[in-house]
Amino acid sequence: MRVTWIDMADRPAHHLHGQAVEITGWPTRIDPEDSNAPQAITEEPACCGGCLPVDPSRFIMLATDLPAQLEAAPLCVSGILRRRDEDGSWYWEIQPTSIRPAIANESVIAPGFTRRGMLAAGLAAGLASWIPAAISQAAPSLADIDAAREWLTGHTTMDLHSHGGAVTTSRSGNRTRPFVPLADPMRSGRMAVICLAVVADRIATRVEERRIRTVREPEPGELYAYIHDAFTRLHELVQNQQLGIVTDAKSLLAASASTPAVIVSSEGADFLEGKIERVDEAFERWQMRCLQLTHYRVNELGDIQTEPAVHDGLTDFGAAVIQRCNRLGIVVDVAHGTYDLVKRAATVSDKPLILSHTALNPQPSRYSRTINPDHARLIAATGGVIGIWPPASSFPTLTALAEGMARMVDVVGVDHVGLGTDMLGLISPAILNSYEQLPDLAAALSAHGFGKDETLKLLGGNLQRVFLACLP
Repeated sequence: MRVTWIDMADRPAHHLHGQAVEITGWPTRIDPEDSNAPQAITEEPACCGGCLPVDPSRFIMLATDLPAQLEAAPLCVSGILRRRDEDGSWYWEIQPTSIRPAIANESVIAPGFTRRGMLAAGLAAGLASWIPAAISQAAPSLADIDAAREWLTGHTTMDLHSHGGAVTTSRSGNRTRPFVPLADPMRSGRMAVICLAVVADRIATRVEERRIRTVREPEPGELYAYIHDAFTRLHELVQNQQLGIVTDAKSLLAASASTPAVIVSSEGADFLEGKIERVDEAFERWQMRCLQLTHYRVNELGDIQTEPAVHDGLTDFGAAVIQRCNRLGIVVDVAHGTYDLVKRAATVSDKPLILSHTALNPQPSRYSRTINPDHARLIAATGGVIGIWPPASSFPTLTALAEGMARMVDVVGVDHVGLGTDMLGLISPAILNSYEQLPDLAAALSAHGFGKDETLKLLGGNLQRVFLACLP
């Protein structure tokens, strides 16, 4: 019996139990750092390993481990479906009899959609992260990549969101683990500037209940103390790699692939702990020039995509923080924030906003990190930029990533899309995991039909415009 995720949601309880079914989904491992951890398939690509939907009708645990070669693309799974009840909660499990890639002439390329049905319904332009490599153009040739490298040389390429160099501290605040090369891959790949982010809520979050979430409420002052360690490590990395730091428009314009630089960023404003003067402190002491309001913890600024709403969007304190950032010259990042948060942020800010790492999805499921077209248009309306990220579960090839960027361009225009790699921040496989691959992505964008000027906009020009509009 062929079933869809709509079937699972509409009739979640009894009649499918014990039935032989076939369903298409995206593979994920419950704990990506543990090769023996259970695996599941989900209705849509997980934003990162460990992030299963809260709704148990939106994922199915696998009773058999997947072969490694099948862990990064949509799968068609056949087998016996069973409902498991444990400690008052329940989930679906399937004992597979057949697992195959969901890439064929009439395979399901998005949950509930066949290629023919999708095209007939006129939905092709909107299904960004669900289009697999099978319908992509051919991979670019080496000559194309060499040409793309020349395109990038001398231009300000930029990454909206990165944890490159292993900048992130441990959850205990340990800063002793070694850095990994950052400056050399940036030079080799012609990446001029990255928004290098510490993680503000890291000590309060874990992979729990099949997704990343807050596991405890920090003590007063604990997040503030932690961010000092995190920013200290970032500056140690910058010194270790002999990178520049962008603090104003002049230093941004001076950055290049031969003299790469970072923009000090924080993923989450949790360290403020309700004290707006700490925005000024981070600006002056740590040279922070990009602030993401929320992450995986519902903080004092507003609601997040991966938890139930508490504040109905952006709080008054969050609005005040945006205004303070506008005044100082800090770019505001609304990644991880809810649609309602972004709606109010767009009315509050008098500067362009960015949404640094996501992908387009016509109908995101509850707690998805992807965004719908209206969400994207809010960012574009501020003059801002949306960064497309590279999880292999969403984009199994660089050609597919280029297609994902193109679909966002179809919605908001070429002036409002960029690249947000989340470098070393994704705990699931990434299709772009080194800046040395940037020319390959540029070649893929060219093969998709983007000209030189458009490609340079997508790979940095758009973000440079936003920062020049905001920086002192």
